[in-house]
Amino acid sequence: MKTQFYTATSLDGFLATEDDSIDWLFPLGDINDTGYPSFIAEVGALAMGSSTYEWMLRHAHTVAAETGSSWPYSQPTWVFSSRTLPSVAGATLHFARGSVQLAHAAMRAAAGDKNIWVVGGGDLAGQFYDAGLLDEIIVQVGSVTLGKGKPLFPRRLTSPPLQLASVRQMGTGFAELRYRVPKSPASRTPNVSIGDA
Repeated sequence: MKTQFYTATSLDGFLATEDDSIDWLFPLGDINDTGYPSFIAEVGALAMGSSTYEWMLRHAHTVAAETGSSWPYSQPTWVFSSRTLPSVAGATLHFARGSVQLAHAAMRAAAGDKNIWVVGGGDLAGQFYDAGLLDEIIVQVGSVTLGKGKPLFPRRLTSPPLQLASVRQMGTGFAELRYRVPKSPASRTPNVSIGDA
């Protein structure tokens, strides 16, 4: 069982544009031609920041057209936010405040022997890293640059560095990089509370 940050990023390290658009991502290829289908089959619980969750709400029709459902996840999902957010009919949602450590035990119990997926954003993944709870980072690097936007992982992570586990080409649009996160509490900044990731 692993806690994994699985995401797509532009070549210059941005998850989304400054206004939270990920329209750059869709022309790069079909999601079914990436590692996503095998990845999601091993996921038992999700962690999601409020910006990612609100993007899902705003783009429910687009998500439904791509996946067949406006809420495409059968797994229980923890939404981390300091604000009160609307729920989604039919989704198993838990709204969490405070440190990610407080919710992680419940997420582990819900996931069973499957993995926890930190969907995004980058700051939420960073909070799991700060708490020593992040095991793996899987990045689909797209063949575009954005210039500026929402950063992939807004943390300084230098010592110890991530350990590259595999590299894989996916079509002409993506390269998948898989990294193990070494456990070194000395390199972490203690996480006090969550923000709106």
